[in-house]
Parts: sequence; structure tokens; C-alpha cells
Amino acid sequence: MREDELRDLVQRSPWLIRALGVVRDSGLPDAWIGAGAIRDLVWGERYGDGFDPSLVRDVDVVFLDVADLSRDNDDRATRRLVVAWPEPPWEAKNQAAVHTWYPAKFGGGPVTPLRTIADAVATWPEYATAVAIRLDAYDQIAVCAPHGLDDLLDGVWRRNPTRVSPEISRQRLARHRPTERWPGVRVVM
Repeated sequence: MREDELRDLVQRSPWLIRALGVVRDSGLPDAWIGAGAIRDLVWGERYGDGFDPSLVRDVDVVFLDVADLSRDNDDRATRRLVVAWPEPPWEAKNQAAVHTWYPAKFGGGPVTPLRTIADAVATWPEYATAVAIRLDAYDQIAVCAPHGLDDLLDGVWRRNPTRVSPEISRQRLARHRPTERWPGVRVVM
């Protein structure tokens, strides 16, 4: 039933519904919007002064294209979204290619290739942002939340230890300042 809580919040945001439609209609394979934009909507509405799309740092669009693991594929996907709607700060990433660049960018050992969007979302830095949504052909909102929705909907910033060390988590916490941006959000370290 928590999915219905999230769907209700999303449906009340014309901006996010439009973004979901652009992503659905883009033709990107298995494309979803995830992470910060969803957190910003939920926490803005529940723990802040409302959701302001102009404050969204980027709209993370994830897709799965095993046929093209190049960085150019990400750039082409992002450009496709910008052409459809220039306003949001789109950032498209092929989750099938994460293993080709993640260790060089973030350190650590090899990363297992991701086979599904749910596998990818399950690795994202905080449980509250390990959530993705998409609009299906019938305008229904599908939810991908491998760790559930409790942290997102209950305002809990908690590290996902799958790939994020405590040190990286502290850096992210300092950069994002969730308790300043959204009074009422709790940090669990």
C-alpha cells in the first residue's frame, strides 16, 4: 500500500507527470526516473515547503541497453530527452554499462554487470533514493523499490551499504544537507 502513497504524491505533480511522459515516449529501453527527483518531491511535500522543480539538481533517467555500453549512448539518451523537453536537467545513464565505468569513477573493486533496473536501483546510495518510477502505456505509475518505500515516505536518510562506504555516505550527507532542506527528516548512520 505504500506504493499508493507514492503514486498519490507523484500524480499531484504536473511537472513530474510530464517528465515521466517524456521518458516513456523517448523510446529508451526500460527507462525510469529515479533517485533525487523523487526524493525531492516526497520530502518537499512531506517535510519541507512543497516541491519546487526548479531546485531539482538533475533528473536521473535510468535505462537498460545491453547492446550499446558506450558513454556516447548515455549522451545520446540525454540529448533525446532534452530535445523532447529542454527544461529539466536530464541525466540519462545506461545501467547495463555501470560495470564499465563505476570503479574508475568511484573507486573500489569490480562491479558485477547489472541485468535489470531493479538490480541497479538496489545499489543506489541511500534507501530513500533507491526508488524509481515510470509511466506505463496506460498512464499508470509503476514503482521499483527493491528496499521498500519506508525510508522515502517516512523521511529517513540511511546509507545503503551495497556500494557506499560510511565515508562516502558522510560526504553525501554534507553535500545534500537533508535535515536543513527538509526539517523533520531523520539521519540514521
